[in-house]
Order: sequence, then C-alpha cells, then structure tokens
Amino acid sequence: MEVVVFGAGSLGSLVGGVLARADEHAVTLVAREPHARAICESGLQLSGEFDETVTLDATTDGRELEADLAIVTVKSFDTPTAAETLATGAFDAVLSLQNGMGNEETLAAAIDAPVLAGTATYGAILQEPGVIKCTGAGELVLGSLDGESKAGDSSSATRATNIGAAFDRAGLETVVAEDMPRRLWTKLAINAGINPVTALTETKNEAVTSSPAAELAREAARETARVARAAGVALPEQDAVAAMDRVATETAANTSSMAQDVAAGRRTEIDSINGYVVDRATALGVDVPTNRVLTTLVRTWERGTGVRSD
Repeated sequence: MEVVVFGAGSLGSLVGGVLARADEHAVTLVAREPHARAICESGLQLSGEFDETVTLDATTDGRELEADLAIVTVKSFDTPTAAETLATGAFDAVLSLQNGMGNEETLAAAIDAPVLAGTATYGAILQEPGVIKCTGAGELVLGSLDGESKAGDSSSATRATNIGAAFDRAGLETVVAEDMPRRLWTKLAINAGINPVTALTETKNEAVTSSPAAELAREAARETARVARAAGVALPEQDAVAAMDRVATETAANTSSMAQDVAAGRRTEIDSINGYVVDRATALGVDVPTNRVLTTLVRTWERGTGVRSD
C-alpha cells in the first residue's frame, strides 16, 4: 500500500515509520525542515517501543501526491490548509488521526476521496530531526465517520477493515470500530477535561486525578457528554468521566499536548476541543459554563502571547 503521512511530526512519523518497516508499504512523510532532510539523508530512527532505523521518503511539499491512503496528523488549526494541499493530489482514502473534532468534515469538504475517522493512543516524541521515540504502546482505532456503512453499501466498512488489517500486519495495534462517533466524543471529553487544566496550570496529567483540579476536569467531561447526547450520540456522563479518569491515571506522568504547546509558546488546539464543545452547545441549546471558561482562558493566553490574532 502506498501511504502519505501529511504533517509528520512525532505521531505521524511514528505511524509512518512503523508502516514503512513492512515491505508491503511505500511511505512518504510530509514534514517540516530539518526533520524531512534528516530522514532523507539518514533514514528515520525509531526508539523506545520500536527500535529500528527505517528508510522511507520525506518531503516538505505535499502538493500533487498520489497514494492509496493519506494519513493526516497536522494540528487541527492547520486542517484547512492540509485539506487544500491534499486536494491537489489523488488518494483512494484519507484517514484523520488528529485531536479534536471537525477535522474529518473539513477534509471531506475539500478532498475527492472517502474520509475515515481515527484516534491514536501511541505516545511519541520527536527527540531531534530524524529521531522519534515511542514513549508508550497504544492502539489505533479507525472507522467510517458516520459509525457504520449505509444500508446496501459496505464499501466504507470494507475500506476500514482492509486498512486496519494492513496496519496490524505492520505492527500497529489497530481496532476497526463501528461506533466511531461515540469514540470521538469520548476522546473529546477526555481531552476537554485534561488538556486545558494541565496547560493553564503547567502540570502533568496527574494534576486532574485529585482535588482541586479533578472536579473541574470531570465537569468539563460531563458537559461534553451532554452535548454529545444532544447531537444524537449516546454518551452517558459517567462513562465520559470514567474514561477521563482512566486516561489521566494511566498517563499521570505525561504532559498533555496542550500543556506542551503552552510550554513551547505555540498555538493550542483549544478551538477543536473545548471550543468545539462550546460551539456545538450553543447551536444545540446546551449550557456548558466550564468548557466556556476554559476556552476563554486558553484563548486569552494565546492572544496575550501573540500566537493568536483572531
């Protein structure tokens, strides 16, 4: 299978590198310099859960590419640009492995190819150009955006099954799910609780496992579940909170992606996480005061540091 990974930072490079280990896959990473140049010159070095140097293609130009599958791993605020660039090429399918919500719809609106939804729990760090450390084994979950194929049309389900099997053969633990909407909203609830709290307080995920931050994070997760149900997705509040508590406990020593962005002085993905909850809640008539405050605080930090202009 020919694969393009668009936005190959830490996670994208890890997924692409593991796929490239298998002879059946030809992988091209679309990455920034100097990461792309280091890969072209010396290969991609994987360490941690995977220990191997992989030879694969890398480029900074994602225009006019062709492949069986495009995997998108850019930050959510870069999704419109990624979609516009990928639309200049040709792909049999596109898979989003991004944080937040709304990315798949943005990709589908611009690209003439079926778009699959996905989540990833592998931990990855770009240690230096051309070097990726897998900090924790996880799994990929993927499936059709509507959760199941339409009656009489199994093409979406078949496509997801084939991609999942190919990922498995390459060594990526993969689940093909028929309930992607619920899984996406559950992940959103997890991120809505953990990310902004740890980012604003400059703490690790452990902070939301106990007082005083735990109740704040849990309320953000509860509100997200209420919005999900208003949107037609069955996600009980207790399930959302339990999922957030479990992830926070299992990753207690980790730094959330939003906390990493704040520490590095970068723009965060608040718009597609808590901001998405607020936007959907407004449209659906659901009250989400905790998510609204967390969104306002992170956006205020972004504007104050000059990484956000709108």
